[in-house]
Amino acid sequence: MVLVLVEHSEANPTDPSLQALTLARSFGQPVHALLVGAAADLSEHGVSVTHVAEHVALGSFAPDAWAAILGEVAGRLSASAVIAAGTERGNEVIARLAARTGLPFAANCIAVSPGPPVTVTRLRWGGSLLEEARLHGSHALITVAPHVVPVEPSPMPADIERFTPDLSDEDLLVRVVEHVAALGGGVSLTEAKVVVSGGRGVGSKEGFAMIEELAGLLGAAVGCSRAVTSAGWRPHTDQVGQTGTKVAPEVYIACGISGATQHMAGLKGAKRILAINTDPEAPMMLNADYAVVGDLKEIVPAISAEIRKSR
Repeated sequence: MVLVLVEHSEANPTDPSLQALTLARSFGQPVHALLVGAAADLSEHGVSVTHVAEHVALGSFAPDAWAAILGEVAGRLSASAVIAAGTERGNEVIARLAARTGLPFAANCIAVSPGPPVTVTRLRWGGSLLEEARLHGSHALITVAPHVVPVEPSPMPADIERFTPDLSDEDLLVRVVEHVAALGGGVSLTEAKVVVSGGRGVGSKEGFAMIEELAGLLGAAVGCSRAVTSAGWRPHTDQVGQTGTKVAPEVYIACGISGATQHMAGLKGAKRILAINTDPEAPMMLNADYAVVGDLKEIVPAISAEIRKSR
């Protein structure tokens, strides 16, 4: 049996968690899901049993509590593997479970073979290298690289089992106590259908006004490269890449971004890439579906002007 930690938003499972469920079925064993705080409909995703942890202290995210619950359920079910999405939350919970159990943890996996031992293929160096590794332990601890494994529905009826976990004070020492909205609000990078990103080529903090203008017209989120956050032009929360946010929009518009490996690792899930750059040989231009060679300071305002005309 394989146990998958499923993250959800308002009782809707997140896409990375659905991708983790797809990979979990590669084990050829029954798949159980663990949700914390609320149930979600997983009947289309090959889940035999959905375990829902309910506790008065679970109104906010507490990573040690989640790890304790995951370990409790995995032990009770004798799970051969415990899997989560390779999100910030998923990686943190599985890492804490690994520390509790002393078991090896493989992150950013894109394929598995049940073994024994369990063999995984995982992304390294921002996706430029694939590593094959073997996990030796009583059960495998794995996170799945977001937006790499496609979601494949597998309808089947799923039983729901609710339970109240036994949590200690130590499990609740670290927890989220407040959510602070990002300055300016706007569309979330992780949920945006369109992302307009700027790189060093934008030239300055003030130069992002035209990026924000285009994003506003498209109902898009604003992103940026690491060079931009390093220069202090945009907050780290806007950064797309290996050390930033991983996005999966329908369209990713890259303005003045060279396309370093670390940045490309963050947009592997993008369906289409439109790149604007003065250098036709820049990696971003070579990886784009559509490339515009020219000065973004002329092209981006021109695009915005044409959108206004069409409205």
